[in-house]
Amino acid sequence: MDNFISENATIINAEYSILGRLASTVAKRLLKGEEIIIINANKVLISGNPDNISLRYFQRYKIKTKTNPLRGPFYPRETDQILKRTVRGMLPFKKSRGKEAFKKLIVFKNSPEIFNEKKVEVLQNTKDLSKKSAYITLEELNTKI
Repeated sequence: MDNFISENATIINAEYSILGRLASTVAKRLLKGEEIIIINANKVLISGNPDNISLRYFQRYKIKTKTNPLRGPFYPRETDQILKRTVRGMLPFKKSRGKEAFKKLIVFKNSPEIFNEKKVEVLQNTKDLSKKSAYITLEELNTKI
């Protein structure tokens, strides 16, 4: 394996997981000291009306302040970075234990070939939203932004 991925890291398949539930579970496990690798970030679901969700994310990129827009705030647009930023929001990031926990998280958009023979974990709190309610995937949200 590559030198940045440890052998005892937990690999989580995020396919068809709900964004908030996945992020809160991962944040708790990171604070306990686990190293976590998330694959298939493109297929994470956000439940709700897709138009409202894309509008909410799109409004973040509009300039809402009279100050210099190059000073921020900056929000991620890539799917893996959106997921990583959501997990960061659930950690005490400004404290040292939150920063150390956040360094143990690696997120991939798709499933790299190096994880094909590894044991991959699927979280229990995933639900099938395709039949019950409206949703949007992070990949679709990325194309709308």
